[in-house]
Amino acid sequence: MGQCGVISSKTVLVFLNLFFWAAAGILCYIGAYVFITYDDYDHFFEDIYTFIPAMVIIAVGTLLFVIGFIGCCATIRESRCGLVTFSAVLLLVFATEVVVVVLGYIYRAKVEAVVNHSIQKVYNEYKGTNTDAPSRAIDYVQRQLHCCGIHNYSDWMNTHWFIESKNNSVPVSCCKPIISNCTGTLMRPGDLYPEGCEFLVVKKLKDIMLYVILAALTFAAIQMLGLLCACVVLCRRGHDPDYELLVSTGIDA
Repeated sequence: MGQCGVISSKTVLVFLNLFFWAAAGILCYIGAYVFITYDDYDHFFEDIYTFIPAMVIIAVGTLLFVIGFIGCCATIRESRCGLVTFSAVLLLVFATEVVVVVLGYIYRAKVEAVVNHSIQKVYNEYKGTNTDAPSRAIDYVQRQLHCCGIHNYSDWMNTHWFIESKNNSVPVSCCKPIISNCTGTLMRPGDLYPEGCEFLVVKKLKDIMLYVILAALTFAAIQMLGLLCACVVLCRRGHDPDYELLVSTGIDA
């Protein structure tokens, strides 16, 4: 009965190590997605420290590739040194993911304040040309999030671009896609997105950080299961004189 328990623990551990390889790819994808998405909104969010959770997630994902390899070899060969190393590294990764969760919550709480501070500046730097980075950023956000202005389209009336252009219109990126020949004129407000961009940008960035937090929590819980199984295998190996290798047990069967 005890030996069956050990075999079961080892089998679960092997499958967990295979899962770690898949998890590594998922974590690297999430980290890359955060980087790419934040790059689209970087003019609205100037705090570079917000990238720290994403960088840590990518580092953890890379480390999980190594952990999966070490864990599989150590489990099948029943190398005590390998299992101890595996457990130690897994514990380190677990602690790192706890840090990611904490940082994620901290930076998620800061998103609204940082966006509120920077968005007015970005809109004032709008020039309406594709060669201008702030202009491209605003047009991209308004098209992607279906929004116009900071709180609504009337915010454009206070920008330098609107005052200097003197054409009583907002950028065409404010136009609803279903409206043909939209020029952004304020004479036809029904052609424009009614919602402002500030709330939607904050929501988008908060959602991204929430994905990071949930991913870190999920994989941290699974890693604790892997750590528990490794400890069970180590303890049984040291105290059970009749303990046999998983490989030989499978052959004998």
